[in-house]
Amino acid sequence: MAKLEVKNLHVSVEDTMILKGINLTINEGEIHALIGPNGHGKSTLLLAIMGHPSYKIEEGTIIYDGVEFNDLSVDNRSKAGVFLAMQNPLEINGVTNMDFFKGIINAHRETPIGLYEFIKDLEKNSKEVGFNLDLASRYLNEGFSGGERKRNELLQMKLLKPKLALLDEIDSGLDVDGLEMVASTISSMMDDKKLSALIVSHYVKLYEQVKPTFVHVIIDGKVALSGDYSLLEKVNKQGYGWIEKELAIKLTKAKQSRPSSAGLCLNKVIKDEENSN
Repeated sequence: MAKLEVKNLHVSVEDTMILKGINLTINEGEIHALIGPNGHGKSTLLLAIMGHPSYKIEEGTIIYDGVEFNDLSVDNRSKAGVFLAMQNPLEINGVTNMDFFKGIINAHRETPIGLYEFIKDLEKNSKEVGFNLDLASRYLNEGFSGGERKRNELLQMKLLKPKLALLDEIDSGLDVDGLEMVASTISSMMDDKKLSALIVSHYVKLYEQVKPTFVHVIIDGKVALSGDYSLLEKVNKQGYGWIEKELAIKLTKAKQSRPSSAGLCLNKVIKDEENSN
Protein backbone atom coordinates (compact mmCIF):
# COMPACT_ATOMS: atom_id res chain seq x y z
CA MET A 1 0.00 0.00 0.00
CA ALA A 2 1.39 3.39 -1.06
CA LYS A 3 1.95 5.56 2.01
CA LEU A 4 3.28 9.08 2.50
CA GLU A 5 5.48 9.63 5.55
CA VAL A 6 6.66 13.11 6.49
CA LYS A 7 9.07 12.94 9.40
CA ASN A 8 10.34 15.95 11.40
CA LEU A 9 10.30 18.10 8.27
CA HIS A 10 12.00 21.48 8.45
CA VAL A 11 11.82 23.58 5.26
CA SER A 12 13.22 27.02 4.52
CA VAL A 13 12.41 29.48 1.74
CA GLU A 14 14.99 32.16 0.89
CA ASP A 15 16.74 31.57 4.24
CA THR A 16 13.49 31.86 6.21
CA MET A 17 12.42 28.74 8.11
CA ILE A 18 8.77 28.00 7.33
CA LEU A 19 8.18 24.40 8.38
CA LYS A 20 9.53 23.60 11.82
CA GLY A 21 9.10 19.89 12.40
CA ILE A 22 6.10 18.52 10.49
CA ASN A 23 5.11 14.90 11.10
CA LEU A 24 2.39 13.45 8.91
CA THR A 25 1.36 10.03 7.62
CA ILE A 26 -1.17 9.49 4.84
CA ASN A 27 -2.20 5.93 4.09
CA GLU A 28 -3.72 4.70 0.85
CA GLY A 29 -7.32 5.78 0.42
CA GLU A 30 -7.23 8.50 3.08
CA ILE A 31 -8.20 12.16 2.64
CA HIS A 32 -6.38 14.63 4.88
CA ALA A 33 -7.51 18.23 5.29
CA LEU A 34 -4.81 20.82 5.99
CA ILE A 35 -6.18 23.96 7.61
CA GLY A 36 -4.81 26.92 9.52
CA PRO A 37 -4.33 30.69 9.30
CA ASN A 38 -2.77 32.13 6.15
CA GLY A 39 1.01 32.22 5.98
CA HIS A 40 1.75 29.39 8.40
CA GLY A 41 3.04 26.71 6.02
CA LYS A 42 0.18 24.82 4.36
CA SER A 43 1.19 25.50 0.76
CA THR A 44 4.86 25.19 1.71
CA LEU A 45 4.27 21.62 2.85
CA LEU A 46 2.61 20.66 -0.45
CA LEU A 47 5.32 22.31 -2.53
CA ALA A 48 8.07 20.68 -0.47
CA ILE A 49 6.50 17.24 -0.95
CA MET A 50 6.36 17.86 -4.71
CA GLY A 51 9.97 19.10 -4.76
CA HIS A 52 9.81 22.80 -5.64
CA PRO A 53 13.47 23.87 -5.96
CA SER A 54 12.98 27.04 -3.88
CA TYR A 55 11.85 25.03 -0.86
CA LYS A 56 14.93 23.66 0.89
CA ILE A 57 14.70 20.71 3.26
CA GLU A 58 16.90 21.60 6.23
CA GLU A 59 16.03 18.56 8.32
CA GLY A 60 13.75 15.53 8.20
CA THR A 61 12.58 13.22 5.44
CA ILE A 62 9.75 12.75 2.96
CA ILE A 63 9.10 9.10 2.07
CA TYR A 64 6.46 7.88 -0.37
CA ASP A 65 5.77 4.25 -1.14
CA GLY A 66 9.05 3.34 0.53
CA VAL A 67 11.14 5.76 -1.58
CA GLU A 68 12.87 8.76 0.01
CA PHE A 69 11.91 11.91 -1.85
CA ASN A 70 14.42 14.38 -0.39
CA ASP A 71 16.79 14.29 -3.37
CA LEU A 72 14.37 12.90 -5.95
CA SER A 73 13.64 15.08 -9.00
CA VAL A 74 10.17 16.51 -9.46
CA ASP A 75 9.43 14.48 -12.57
CA ASN A 76 10.35 11.25 -10.77
CA ARG A 77 8.07 12.18 -7.87
CA SER A 78 5.32 12.64 -10.42
CA LYS A 79 6.11 9.30 -12.03
CA ALA A 80 5.95 7.72 -8.57
CA GLY A 81 2.28 8.73 -8.49
CA VAL A 82 2.22 12.15 -6.80
CA PHE A 83 0.34 15.07 -8.35
CA LEU A 84 0.16 18.72 -7.30
CA ALA A 85 -2.76 20.92 -8.34
CA MET A 86 -1.26 24.38 -8.01
CA GLN A 87 -2.90 27.32 -6.27
CA ASN A 88 -1.83 29.62 -9.11
CA PRO A 89 -1.53 27.52 -12.31
CA LEU A 90 1.02 28.61 -14.86
CA GLU A 91 0.39 30.43 -18.10
CA ILE A 92 2.76 29.32 -20.87
CA ASN A 93 2.71 31.06 -24.22
CA GLY A 94 3.61 28.89 -27.21
CA VAL A 95 2.58 25.55 -25.69
CA THR A 96 -0.97 24.45 -26.43
CA ASN A 97 -3.00 22.65 -23.83
CA MET A 98 -3.34 19.70 -26.20
CA ASP A 99 0.44 19.34 -26.60
CA PHE A 100 0.95 19.76 -22.88
CA PHE A 101 -1.62 17.09 -22.02
CA LYS A 102 -0.04 14.65 -24.44
CA GLY A 103 3.43 15.49 -23.17
CA ILE A 104 2.66 14.82 -19.50
CA ILE A 105 0.87 11.57 -20.33
CA ASN A 106 3.78 10.30 -22.44
CA ALA A 107 6.24 11.28 -19.71
CA HIS A 108 4.50 8.70 -17.51
CA ARG A 109 4.43 5.91 -20.11
CA GLU A 110 7.02 3.60 -21.62
CA THR A 111 5.37 3.92 -25.04
CA PRO A 112 3.60 7.05 -26.40
CA ILE A 113 -0.17 7.10 -26.16
CA GLY A 114 -2.03 6.48 -29.41
CA LEU A 115 -3.98 9.37 -30.91
CA TYR A 116 -7.37 7.65 -30.69
CA GLU A 117 -6.85 6.64 -27.06
CA PHE A 118 -5.62 10.14 -26.20
CA ILE A 119 -8.58 11.92 -27.81
CA LYS A 120 -11.08 9.50 -26.26
CA ASP A 121 -9.55 9.92 -22.79
CA LEU A 122 -9.37 13.70 -23.18
CA GLU A 123 -12.98 14.04 -24.28
CA LYS A 124 -14.27 11.81 -21.48
CA ASN A 125 -12.35 13.55 -18.70
CA SER A 126 -12.95 17.06 -20.05
CA LYS A 127 -16.67 16.44 -19.87
CA GLU A 128 -16.44 15.12 -16.32
CA VAL A 129 -14.62 18.22 -15.01
CA GLY A 130 -16.53 20.72 -17.15
CA PHE A 131 -13.50 21.76 -19.20
CA ASN A 132 -14.40 23.29 -22.57
CA LEU A 133 -12.53 21.30 -25.22
CA ASP A 134 -12.24 24.45 -27.34
CA LEU A 135 -9.64 25.59 -24.79
CA ALA A 136 -7.45 22.58 -25.57
CA SER A 137 -6.14 24.23 -28.74
CA ARG A 138 -5.18 27.44 -26.94
CA TYR A 139 -1.89 28.10 -25.16
CA LEU A 140 -1.64 26.67 -21.65
CA ASN A 141 -3.91 28.73 -19.37
CA GLU A 142 -3.41 31.84 -21.50
CA GLY A 143 -6.42 34.11 -21.05
CA PHE A 144 -8.17 31.50 -18.90
CA SER A 145 -10.42 32.57 -16.04
CA GLY A 146 -9.59 31.38 -12.52
CA GLY A 147 -12.23 28.69 -12.75
CA GLU A 148 -10.98 27.48 -16.15
CA ARG A 149 -7.45 27.19 -14.79
CA LYS A 150 -8.65 25.12 -11.84
CA ARG A 151 -10.67 22.84 -14.12
CA ASN A 152 -7.54 22.46 -16.24
CA GLU A 153 -5.64 21.30 -13.15
CA LEU A 154 -8.34 18.74 -12.37
CA LEU A 155 -8.29 17.53 -15.96
CA GLN A 156 -4.53 16.98 -15.73
CA MET A 157 -5.05 15.00 -12.53
CA LYS A 158 -7.62 12.76 -14.18
CA LEU A 159 -5.41 12.21 -17.22
CA LEU A 160 -2.39 11.27 -15.08
CA LYS A 161 -4.34 9.11 -12.58
CA PRO A 162 -2.04 9.72 -9.59
CA LYS A 163 -2.03 7.72 -6.38
CA LEU A 164 -1.56 10.79 -4.16
CA ALA A 165 -3.12 14.16 -4.98
CA LEU A 166 -1.89 17.38 -3.35
CA LEU A 167 -4.64 19.94 -3.86
CA ASP A 168 -3.70 23.52 -3.02
CA GLU A 169 -6.92 25.57 -2.89
CA ILE A 170 -8.21 23.83 -6.01
CA ASP A 171 -11.68 25.18 -5.19
CA SER A 172 -10.82 28.88 -5.10
CA GLY A 173 -12.42 30.84 -7.91
CA LEU A 174 -15.11 28.21 -8.47
CA ASP A 175 -18.85 28.63 -8.10
CA VAL A 176 -21.19 26.17 -6.36
CA ASP A 177 -21.35 23.92 -9.41
CA GLY A 178 -17.55 24.00 -9.59
CA LEU A 179 -17.26 22.93 -5.95
CA GLU A 180 -19.57 19.99 -6.59
CA MET A 181 -17.47 19.06 -9.61
CA VAL A 182 -14.27 19.09 -7.52
CA ALA A 183 -15.90 16.91 -4.87
CA SER A 184 -17.28 14.42 -7.39
CA THR A 185 -13.91 14.24 -9.18
CA ILE A 186 -12.07 13.42 -5.96
CA SER A 187 -14.72 10.89 -4.91
CA SER A 188 -14.78 9.11 -8.28
CA MET A 189 -10.99 8.86 -8.40
CA MET A 190 -10.89 7.43 -4.89
CA ASP A 191 -13.43 4.80 -5.89
CA ASP A 192 -11.52 3.87 -9.04
CA LYS A 193 -7.89 4.12 -7.93
CA LYS A 194 -7.79 4.18 -4.12
CA LEU A 195 -6.60 7.76 -4.42
CA SER A 196 -5.14 9.47 -1.35
CA ALA A 197 -5.34 13.25 -1.01
CA LEU A 198 -3.92 16.11 1.01
CA ILE A 199 -6.24 19.08 0.58
CA VAL A 200 -5.72 22.74 1.45
CA SER A 201 -8.91 24.78 1.36
CA HIS A 202 -10.49 27.67 3.23
CA TYR A 203 -13.99 26.65 2.17
CA VAL A 204 -15.86 24.32 4.47
CA LYS A 205 -18.30 23.59 1.63
CA LEU A 206 -15.70 21.42 -0.08
CA TYR A 207 -14.96 19.49 3.08
CA GLU A 208 -18.69 18.98 3.66
CA GLN A 209 -18.85 17.17 0.32
CA VAL A 210 -15.50 15.38 0.56
CA LYS A 211 -15.37 14.27 4.16
CA PRO A 212 -11.69 14.13 5.21
CA THR A 213 -10.45 11.13 7.14
CA PHE A 214 -8.19 13.34 9.22
CA VAL A 215 -7.87 17.09 9.82
CA HIS A 216 -4.62 18.87 10.69
CA VAL A 217 -4.21 22.45 11.88
CA ILE A 218 -0.87 24.01 10.93
CA ILE A 219 0.28 26.98 13.00
CA ASP A 220 3.73 28.53 12.73
CA GLY A 221 5.09 25.68 10.64
CA LYS A 222 3.97 22.89 12.96
CA VAL A 223 0.96 20.61 13.23
CA ALA A 224 -0.67 22.14 16.30
CA LEU A 225 -3.67 19.79 16.37
CA SER A 226 -4.90 16.71 14.53
CA GLY A 227 -8.27 15.07 14.67
CA ASP A 228 -11.24 13.81 12.72
CA TYR A 229 -13.93 15.79 10.91
CA SER A 230 -15.25 17.15 14.20
CA LEU A 231 -12.08 19.26 14.55
CA LEU A 232 -12.88 21.00 11.28
CA GLU A 233 -16.44 21.62 12.41
CA LYS A 234 -15.21 23.19 15.65
CA VAL A 235 -12.79 25.48 13.82
CA ASN A 236 -15.54 26.47 11.38
CA LYS A 237 -17.80 27.48 14.25
CA GLN A 238 -15.26 29.02 16.64
CA GLY A 239 -12.32 30.06 14.46
CA TYR A 240 -8.74 29.60 15.66
CA GLY A 241 -8.93 31.73 18.80
CA TRP A 242 -9.66 28.79 21.09
CA ILE A 243 -6.51 27.04 19.84
CA GLU A 244 -4.47 30.11 20.75
CA LYS A 245 -5.84 30.03 24.29
CA GLU A 246 -5.76 26.26 24.73
CA LEU A 247 -2.21 25.75 23.44
CA ALA A 248 -0.84 29.15 24.51
CA ILE A 249 0.42 30.01 21.03
CA LYS A 250 0.25 33.19 18.97
CA LEU A 251 -1.62 33.25 15.67
CA THR A 252 0.23 36.20 14.17
CA LYS A 253 0.84 35.73 10.45
CA ALA A 254 4.20 34.17 9.76
CA LYS A 255 6.58 35.96 7.41
CA GLN A 256 6.67 33.79 4.35
CA SER A 257 8.18 34.09 0.91
CA ARG A 258 6.11 32.63 -1.91
CA PRO A 259 8.25 31.88 -4.95
CA SER A 260 6.44 31.19 -8.16
CA SER A 261 5.16 27.66 -8.66
CA ALA A 262 6.78 27.69 -12.09
CA GLY A 263 9.43 25.23 -13.06
CA LEU A 264 8.33 22.15 -11.16
CA CYS A 265 8.38 19.73 -14.05
CA LEU A 266 6.90 21.65 -16.96
CA ASN A 267 10.21 22.51 -18.60
CA LYS A 268 11.31 18.88 -18.65
CA VAL A 269 7.99 17.69 -20.05
CA ILE A 270 8.10 20.31 -22.81
CA LYS A 271 11.70 19.50 -23.70
CA ASP A 272 10.98 15.78 -23.75
CA GLU A 273 8.06 16.38 -26.09
CA GLU A 274 10.17 18.59 -28.37
CA ASN A 275 12.96 16.00 -28.49
CA SER A 276 10.53 13.25 -29.44
CA ASN A 277 9.31 15.18 -32.49
